[in-house]
Amino acid sequence: MISVEHLSKSYLVGHQLAREQRYTAMRDVIGLQIKNFCRKAYDMARGRQIVQGDEVEEFWALDDVSFEVKPGEVVGIIGNNGAGKSTLLKVLSRITEPTRGRVQLGGRVASLLEVGTGFHPELTGRENVFLNGAILGMTRVEIKRKFDEIVQFAEVEKFLDTPVKRYSSGMYVRLAFAVAAHLEPEILVVDEVLAVGDIGFQKKCLNKLSEVSGEGRTVLLVSHNLTAIRRLCTKGVLLQHGRVRKVGDIESVADAYIDDGEESLPVFSQPNDKEKGVTLTSVVVGGDEGTAKNTFGYNERIHFSIEYEVNFPVRQFQVWVGIRTVEESWVFNTADNDTEESEPDYRRIPGKYRAEFSVAERFLNAGRYYPVIGISHGPSRTIYDRVELPTFAISEVDVPEIGRPGVVAPLIPWKTYLSD
Repeated sequence: MISVEHLSKSYLVGHQLAREQRYTAMRDVIGLQIKNFCRKAYDMARGRQIVQGDEVEEFWALDDVSFEVKPGEVVGIIGNNGAGKSTLLKVLSRITEPTRGRVQLGGRVASLLEVGTGFHPELTGRENVFLNGAILGMTRVEIKRKFDEIVQFAEVEKFLDTPVKRYSSGMYVRLAFAVAAHLEPEILVVDEVLAVGDIGFQKKCLNKLSEVSGEGRTVLLVSHNLTAIRRLCTKGVLLQHGRVRKVGDIESVADAYIDDGEESLPVFSQPNDKEKGVTLTSVVVGGDEGTAKNTFGYNERIHFSIEYEVNFPVRQFQVWVGIRTVEESWVFNTADNDTEESEPDYRRIPGKYRAEFSVAERFLNAGRYYPVIGISHGPSRTIYDRVELPTFAISEVDVPEIGRPGVVAPLIPWKTYLSD
């Protein structure tokens, strides 16, 4: 159904020289401007991308990627942030052309890559169903036949004649997923958009994907949620720095992904997305000194530093962190509105914020843990942003009574005395 052969995709990235590196002499400034002009003129003559910046670097988002997908397979594409997963899906969806290699598709493709892709903000939900369906390849007759089913699945009946620019991100993704899922394509491509939306709708989407795969259609799913990947997929592709690290059954690929996480630091960074209400821009898990670490002693505190940017005013806002084991069992969750110092309605005005907390020493038992960080609307649980970091470990060196059962191993003070 899908054949990917030696696929590569490169981008040109421009860099501005640091201020202290810039020359101040007039001849040097003029020379740099002439150099940049000649480079851009050459790129234009060759039909290449024109990139702003004093220096240009070629970045390979995908490098010699090859794999095959058979009809009816559900394939999970996993890897750390920046591994090339989204770029691969854009090439498969024919949104981006490859630099080298080729892709063969054996059927109609429906893709759901970003929230609101193919939606016009000024049109109503009803109008956007027809617009988005047409973009995805549905005929008007086909959309009319499935219209009621799409609206019922998306749960937006009350707002069907409201412009989608007034929709929340959760309503956006519900409607977009409903249209794509009811297209009945031979190949369905889904990116990490299911991270946006309430828990109930996420379960509904996963059930729909199970139903789609049960009908013999091919599904490609990108997600950091290993529980969903293991539940839905039979095959996995692990990407690392734009290259294929492993292809095989989903369990062996997921285990390889976990093993890779043991060598990575639990850090995350991304630029602010001004189209979203809130963006997680940085997360660092480390010691009290603020340096990222992936191994802690039993007697060490684990410090979390979270930075985010609010683009639009939001209320009943919640930043949360969940810790789970590599076996997917949740250890605990905590949120920034757990304490009495938080505002009653958790308001956030536009701006940059930092939130910090520490997990006390002598709490977690020896083992390896996944941190999951998210920002959501408290009452509805609609998720604005979410990220799953590489694992960190608690070493066994200082843990009392090695082999003590339980995920946590707190040293709880006891008092023993004669009661007579």
